[in-house]
Formats: sequence, structure tokens, C-alpha cells
Amino acid sequence: MKRTDLALEVRESIPEDNKEIQGVVLEKNTDEEKQMEITKVLIKDAQGAKVMGKPIGTYITIEAWALEKKLESYYDELVKTIKDYVEELAGGIMDKSVLIVGLGNREVTPDALGPKVIDELYTTRHLIKEFGQEFKEKHGLKTMSALAPGVMAQTGMESREIIKGIVEETRPDLIIVLDALAARSVNRLNCTIQLTDTGISPGSGVGNNRKALNKDSLGIPVIAIGVPTVVDADTIVEDRMESMLEGQGFSEQEIQSFLDELNAHAMKNMFVTPKNVDEAVSQISSILAEALNDCFVPKAV
Repeated sequence: MKRTDLALEVRESIPEDNKEIQGVVLEKNTDEEKQMEITKVLIKDAQGAKVMGKPIGTYITIEAWALEKKLESYYDELVKTIKDYVEELAGGIMDKSVLIVGLGNREVTPDALGPKVIDELYTTRHLIKEFGQEFKEKHGLKTMSALAPGVMAQTGMESREIIKGIVEETRPDLIIVLDALAARSVNRLNCTIQLTDTGISPGSGVGNNRKALNKDSLGIPVIAIGVPTVVDADTIVEDRMESMLEGQGFSEQEIQSFLDELNAHAMKNMFVTPKNVDEAVSQISSILAEALNDCFVPKAV
């Protein structure tokens, strides 16, 4: 299977022969007025998890086609949509304390999404500790702290080791993890947001699996929010060749035989990102930060 972190793309890649995949429910809603497509993939049991290769849980994908138009009204609508789904996945825990973690390497632009979001958050935990419960209630605040742990090459530690130590010390009720992802479609880069209540395995989409961040490993619920910023170079070549061969009338078997031969000479560990990735990552980071700030800090504060 081609590399991807998106549950939606995994589901799309599985032949279904006009039948539902056992243990997996797909709900898709296209909103032409909002210029978004919202897809929910629900993995309900062990059979569905096995087929999908992902943990049991809910995966929500927001495809925001009109981001490139840079319309303020569109940003506002997208911020509200993200906020609503974060609150849906968090449930009643939203009223308790949250630790937001931005994974990635801020020195590498396609991987800098997490740290950039952290830079724009309005943390409140220190204010509440300083001024007390009355201050918190007066301003309608929720307890939010944030962390950008860097990557192993910078710290010598697994992100999970750092986060687990902080969780044990500060005892949040919820963790929200942000990370850059890999997609298999170039059309989904920098304009797609995936939210899930299953946590995350950092680097899995680019074949660099680190220890999972989830409720089992950290002891509290973990929501993961990711945006695909890179696509495997092999995937781009394979998709383009497949399209060309189909157009020339080759049979499905002939195309597959050619692609198998092509894969034998694959471009190992090469990933591609759009030329405007600096602007795109900055834009989507600000949108995610605003959505999270809206969840935990009133605009008036």
C-alpha cells in the first residue's frame, strides 16, 4: 500500500466490490456552500482495524478546497469547523485541563507545523496558577499548557519520553497532538486536516515510526490533529504512469506488471512538497492555532 497517514486514503485504496468493509463505516458530506468536504471513517472493531491497519476509533478529514483563495471569511468558517470537531472528539473533557503538543522539527519547513502552532497559542495554565480559580472563572478560561518537544536528533529522547514526564508532573486531563503528515494525493497537501481520537504514531507515513502517543501509552485521552505536507515520490511517479498507460489502452494486468517492475527500481525515502510550502504551512498553522485558542481561551481575553 502506498504511504499515507490519512485514514480516508487508506479506505479509498481498499476494493469494496460495492459492499461495506466489515467493521468500517464511511460517512461523507460535501458542503458546496462552505467549499469543504467532511469525511468520517469509523473503525468499529478489531476486524476493521486489521483491514485498515489503524486503531479502532474515529477519523475526521476536512478537505478545504478554497484555502488557496486566502479569503478571511473562509478562514473563519474553517476555524469554526475545526473547533467544533475538536470539541466533539474531546467530549466533556474539554472543560478540564489540556496539554497541546506540537511535534516536528521547526528547522525543516514541511515538518514545522506542530511547533508553529505552539508558537501562536495563548497558554493559560501559568495564569490560573498565579491568579487562582476566581480569575479563571471571571475570564471563562480553560487550563491549557503547550509544548514543542523537538525531534530525537535534537534532544536524544523519544517525544513520548518527554511528554510522559510532563504528563506525570502536570497531570492534564487531555492531550492534543499536532503533526505534519504524509498523503498519497498531491491534491490533499496543505489543505486537508485529519482529526482522530486514537492518538498518533509520529513519522509513520514517511517510514520513520516512533513510539505511539495514545491513551494506552500516556494514560489519558489523546486527540491527534494532522495536516499532510509531503507525498512519497514513488506515489507521484506511479500515479502519473498509471494514468498515462490507461490513456494508451493498456489492460489492468499489463499496467500492474509495468508498475511492479517500476517499484523494483523505487526511489527510496524521497518525499516531495509543494514549492509554496513555507506560506502554506504558516497559513494552516495559524488556522489551527486560532481554532485551538477558540476552544480554550475566549477571544475577549
